Amino acid sequence: MRKLVIGILAHVDAGKTTLSEALLYMSGKIGKLGRVDNKDAYLDTYELEKERGITIFSKQAVFENAGTEIMLLDTPGHVDFSAEMERTLKVLDYAILVVSGADGIQGHTKTLWRLLELYNIPVFIFVNKMDQYGTDKASLIKELKSQLSDGCIEFDKVKTEKFYDELAMCGESMMEAFLENGEIETPQIKKAVSERRVFPCIFGSALKLTGVEELLKCIAEYVTLPSYPKEFAAKIFKVTRDDQGNRLTHMKITGGKLKVRDILKGSEWEEKVNQIRIYSGQKFEAVNEIEAGAVCAVTGLSKSMPGEGLGIEEASGAPILEPVLSYQMILPEDCDPRVMLPKLRQIEEEDPELHIVWDEELQEIQVRIMGEVQIEILQSLIKNRFGVEVAFDTGGIIYKETIKNVVEGVGHFEPLRHYAEVHLLLEPGEIGSGLKFQTKCSEDILGGSWQRLVLHHLEEKIHKGVLTGSEITDMTITLVAGRSHNKHTEGGDFREATWRALRQGLMEAESVLLEPYYSFQLELPEKLVGRAMIDIDKMNGTCEVSHSDGENAVIVGSAPVSSMRNYQREVVAYTKGHGRLFLSQKGYEPCKNTDEVVNRIGYDPTRDIANPTSSVFCAHGSGFVVEWYEVKDYMHLESYLKEKIEVSNEVPQNQVTYTEERFISTDEIDQIINKTFYSNQGKKSIWKRGRTAAESYYKPSNVTSDSWQETIRENYLLVDGYNIIHAWPELEAMINDNMDGARMKLIDILSNYQGIKKCNIILVFDAYKVQGHVEEMIDYHNIHVVYTKEAQTADQYIEKFAHDNNAKYSIVVATSDGLQQMIVRGRGSLLLSARELKLEIEATNAAMKQEQQVMEKTDRNFLVDTLSNESKQKMKDLFKEEQ
Repeated sequence: MRKLVIGILAHVDAGKTTLSEALLYMSGKIGKLGRVDNKDAYLDTYELEKERGITIFSKQAVFENAGTEIMLLDTPGHVDFSAEMERTLKVLDYAILVVSGADGIQGHTKTLWRLLELYNIPVFIFVNKMDQYGTDKASLIKELKSQLSDGCIEFDKVKTEKFYDELAMCGESMMEAFLENGEIETPQIKKAVSERRVFPCIFGSALKLTGVEELLKCIAEYVTLPSYPKEFAAKIFKVTRDDQGNRLTHMKITGGKLKVRDILKGSEWEEKVNQIRIYSGQKFEAVNEIEAGAVCAVTGLSKSMPGEGLGIEEASGAPILEPVLSYQMILPEDCDPRVMLPKLRQIEEEDPELHIVWDEELQEIQVRIMGEVQIEILQSLIKNRFGVEVAFDTGGIIYKETIKNVVEGVGHFEPLRHYAEVHLLLEPGEIGSGLKFQTKCSEDILGGSWQRLVLHHLEEKIHKGVLTGSEITDMTITLVAGRSHNKHTEGGDFREATWRALRQGLMEAESVLLEPYYSFQLELPEKLVGRAMIDIDKMNGTCEVSHSDGENAVIVGSAPVSSMRNYQREVVAYTKGHGRLFLSQKGYEPCKNTDEVVNRIGYDPTRDIANPTSSVFCAHGSGFVVEWYEVKDYMHLESYLKEKIEVSNEVPQNQVTYTEERFISTDEIDQIINKTFYSNQGKKSIWKRGRTAAESYYKPSNVTSDSWQETIRENYLLVDGYNIIHAWPELEAMINDNMDGARMKLIDILSNYQGIKKCNIILVFDAYKVQGHVEEMIDYHNIHVVYTKEAQTADQYIEKFAHDNNAKYSIVVATSDGLQQMIVRGRGSLLLSARELKLEIEATNAAMKQEQQVMEKTDRNFLVDTLSNESKQKMKDLFKEEQ
């Protein structure tokens, strides 16, 4: 049977669920009409939906219409659940947009219309509630044409000349057909509908079943069934769980067939389909095979995510509608957040835009929300599913950041045995354009595989701005130059260099803070218009009166979310319940009180260890950090922007340009790395004198050895005590019987090592679980032993010490903790794993013993040892003669 997927969308209270019931009833799918207010609607299957009388989750119903199997997807109408609605749009063939005849075009209706246009979905419009007093078809048609499209045409029972005349205005081919024949054939109309040039409008009342039959006939006559490829393809749009806790992956098959036991491959997973279900309301039918064009739910997939494409289907892009509010989740005192977090991930799978995040620094769970209604629903879900009552704070606005000018960001990452440099051009984009990544770098400068890796690293994370640490947006980021090394570059080096380049560019740029705005429509008594407009002006919003009939007025406009999100309560209060406020997302615009917001948040980009603004250079085998404002003085490639400026100016041939003076060839880099890295391979010593990048690469000819000695930095070795104890077999064997003994043995080993190497050693032990413990440092012979304070781990102590003192000292950290290694290396410190520290100490002890043995031999000086072999022989002969 032919298949068609149709979604039904509307602003809240437009009668969308009632129309769904009517369509199912008129098609014979159900024998009794359910009602939202009676809590027996066929598609309101969740208790929360029945209690609130709104659709929260998209659902599916299957019915037949004129020989076509229609899968109807009912979507949420409330603004707070727009993300759920938008995910459903990605699998629709057609849509039914429900407009309330009593209310007309609402703000959220326009948002839905823009999304339908963006996803290129053909639309049928059902104008509902035409049985209510005061509705006027002529004025509604005019409103549809002016606010949605001129292609909105009433499709009534009788095809009149006026009907064909309106159709003719929607396309040249239909105009020609109308002028030639006086009418337009159905195939031409179907084509115009599928191409979104014509939007059939039906007027009626879903509650009284008027106009519903006409809508079904209109769909049957004017839809064009899509065609699909033979090769398997599917698009995942939703993840849920059934009453038994089984994970369901909802998808539309967009090519070929899917069978039970088939193996499906995602971007990072490969799993087998255990069951295929076709849902209709609460019930489902299990099938062994399903063809293209159908929507189903499958079990057996544990890692699938909404938006993924399977087979030859491409993944969906990022959603247009996104949460604009962030809340802290407050758990009961006896609830461990680290235990609760994995459970919350289940809900995040079903609604990825929640972005449930554990903030390690603040020790709190943060959730992104569309609005207050969603908070109530989320609380109910958590209580019903996990038995935990959670609360939320007052919430905050999700800001974003962009830039106002063009800058070049430079990132360099070159600890010992690593090398990468990246140059990014950052250009401001149009408001709402998001981030665009591209490359304009010649493969002669940087290989294509490295360039693709840089773009991947740009796309793989949310990048923070430097004003408030908010997500950046609305800019084009272009890779313009980069450099790798044949021997020393690894993939992770370009990740570090790329992220640092972006952050360095943001530090130089003129940043702009963006805040979310609502578009609103406010209906209230005319005598209160003045009060409302004063309120909106105080909110830094803009507005105008769009309609007034002498008693009631309609004000439309936009205002920041920060000032308008709680305005609904005020409207209800001062209008005594006669006012209504409709909100929809408008997007982001420049913040009106940037200084106030920046000061309140207090974000310091230079102290954000996870998003460093500095770069790491190498000199004499030691990596060191160069702050963002000095990076361009040390970079190895010439500036892209400066080169552009110089090319545009006519520089005399005999004049040395900046780029000529600073350019370093690949051969020079090889020589530098050979001198810094291979020079100490024989001694295996990690303690080397550091110097600046400028001194390393451009050492002046008049520098004396005395002046070089001034650059020597004091050496520090920081050791993660318990990490080393657990990593060294001889110490780990002592743990069960005597942890104190293991600690003292490590202390003695390091004390002996310090006596040989003469470096500063700080041995750090965790004491963060000891209630009330303060940080304690004990000097044991020649080393420092630190026991951390309560709630501070050894990792945190070492990271803070490296961050605060890296500019003053040459720091080496000994640990085998992978995460700590990454963070410390990012700060420019050198690293030793537990195994490498052990080898270093053993080699040092062995060298000391060997030196002592040599000294013992050289202390006994005999005259005969200084003679030649010939003289020795003469001495022997003389000795014999005397005897």
